[in-house]
Amino acid sequence: MATEKTFYLETFGCQMNAHDSEKVIGTLLQQGYSQVESEEDAGLILYNTCSIRDKAEQRVFHRLDYYKRQQHLGKRFAVLGCVAQQEGEKIFERAPYVSLVSGSASYCKLPEMLARLEAGETRITGLDDRQTDETFETEFTARQNPYRGYITIIEGCDKFCAYCVVPYTRGKERSRTSSSVLAEARRIADQGYTEIQLLGQNVNSYRDPEGKRSFAELLAAVGQVGGVHRVRFTTSHPRDFTRDIVDAIDAVPTLCDHVHLPVQSGSSRVLRQMAREYTSDWYLERIAWIKAARRPISLSTDIIVGFPGETPDDFIQTMDLIEKVQYDCVFGFKYSGRPNTPALTMIDSIPEAEKVTRLQVLLDRQREIQRGNYARHLGEVMEIMVEGQHPSRGQIAGRSSQNKPVNFTWSQPIAPAPGSYVRVKITATHPNSLVGEAV
Repeated sequence: MATEKTFYLETFGCQMNAHDSEKVIGTLLQQGYSQVESEEDAGLILYNTCSIRDKAEQRVFHRLDYYKRQQHLGKRFAVLGCVAQQEGEKIFERAPYVSLVSGSASYCKLPEMLARLEAGETRITGLDDRQTDETFETEFTARQNPYRGYITIIEGCDKFCAYCVVPYTRGKERSRTSSSVLAEARRIADQGYTEIQLLGQNVNSYRDPEGKRSFAELLAAVGQVGGVHRVRFTTSHPRDFTRDIVDAIDAVPTLCDHVHLPVQSGSSRVLRQMAREYTSDWYLERIAWIKAARRPISLSTDIIVGFPGETPDDFIQTMDLIEKVQYDCVFGFKYSGRPNTPALTMIDSIPEAEKVTRLQVLLDRQREIQRGNYARHLGEVMEIMVEGQHPSRGQIAGRSSQNKPVNFTWSQPIAPAPGSYVRVKITATHPNSLVGEAV
């Protein structure tokens, strides 16, 4: 039987969830728990959940159903994150062997909830009502990535896009002080991390409670921390994307030349239905700022096809937009309704087969755009941060400042360590990656 203070944590969903898990793990370790590698060896099994996509939510309940047979072994279960906040105490009804249900906005109360769990309570909830102003800050973050340090600078969302469940599962927008962000950046730089990624549901909606720094000023300040070689940020919202962000990328060499700016649709009519509160022209103006930068800045985006009421002409406008922007990467999705969102009241009259067709058309064209974009790097020498190895290919895997995957050959007997930087000459290109040799 697993010892009582052992735990296993599985994470579903986005990078925010992955970093939340790093902080949850650190909190558990600080409370005297030991992490194990499998559910079978754990006394406490935690699932940090996502409800952005329907399949991720289904996977969580599938996991719970699969492991319910182990409840007689004295195991305890906890559901954390977005599904926990969305479903609340209904999780106890669906899976009565679950002992703890907590949304991300209540993680700051995790030590107290763990103490109650150890005292024998079997139905513990930490559910936010969007009123909290607290952020989840801890010095005990158990960083799982060996080469990239993540820092959440803003939690929650106030945008209420018609299709999105995040404002209901992660609470209202609440920013950390710029002083605390910079202190954490210095701390992880001292630990040897040379790349930092700033996180937020809408990272550029950051508002400093101290009133000291705008988002662009905070971005620049993190880029100037000693020992930091690269700074990334995700995800930006077009409504809060300001010209000074581009100015900061131009002025501070450590800020990566990549911007992820989700557009969701190229049709202003659909954007209005989505409650995005900008038009296609307004979005393209921000793109023009980015393209006018002194440094070539790589662009990526998210697009939803088949939103309720999207006409063939609306979809054509989305295709026109990707032609104008020429993204380096597009994350495309079919619309699917999420609980509690306004879009659920709209008539979803677009057949699933049509959604599949539109998505495929989008991705096929985007692949050709990327083929051309990536081909321009042929013969270029670029600095690559090492992320690992491809043993079967005999190549080193890494990433450029523009966030493009690069696989390269290495002639020395000892491979470069993850987190190190290597100059690579690009010798071949593919639509989704580059190939080269160390120089």
